[in-house]
Amino acid sequence: MTTATSPEAISAASGSASFSAAPAVTTVATLVPGSGAASVSASPASAAASATASAEHPAKDGGLPQLRTEYWGGQIVWLLVIFAVFFLLIDRVFAPRLRKVIDTRGSTIAEDLANARANRDEAEAQARDAAAEMAEAHAAARRLAAESTARSNAEIAAVQAAEDAKLNQRLGEAETRIRAARDEAMSHVKDIAGETASELVAKLTGKAPTAASLKSALAKG
Repeated sequence: MTTATSPEAISAASGSASFSAAPAVTTVATLVPGSGAASVSASPASAAASATASAEHPAKDGGLPQLRTEYWGGQIVWLLVIFAVFFLLIDRVFAPRLRKVIDTRGSTIAEDLANARANRDEAEAQARDAAAEMAEAHAAARRLAAESTARSNAEIAAVQAAEDAKLNQRLGEAETRIRAARDEAMSHVKDIAGETASELVAKLTGKAPTAASLKSALAKG
């Protein structure tokens, strides 16, 4: 490739021209074998215009690779590879762990339920035993109360019978003493009555009666 500079560009570079002068034109000559001619490039302004035009009108083959059909084959392959990797990870790693956790949780829950049922059954059995013991204790208490009442009544009856016997004995002795005292008093009353009658007869008649007459008179009275 050979680059040449025009005489106008050389004169413009060597002179004292201002920056407001016309831009230099650079030509690029490319020797292509067999062509016999040189291609001349456009000026920088033409290159900028062509770049602006290309920016405003993009090429027809642009856009996202995901939306271009020529890339779908590779994307499908990578999708299958990623799906297979995730499937293997889930099937060999995550699913067994989740299954193990679920089985462990299920066994733990079943064991807890079995323990709860066993505790409930034990509590119900203890409640039944306690109710039976309570009923037996109540029956024993009632039986002891009845026995105590009967024993107390028997003791009270025995004591009362003994006291009644003592009282009857004392009453009999008192009646005997009273009867003896009455008989003794009655014997004295006869004597007193005989003496009183003898004195009255003596005062009335002036003569004392005899003992036989007094005795016969008192016997008749």
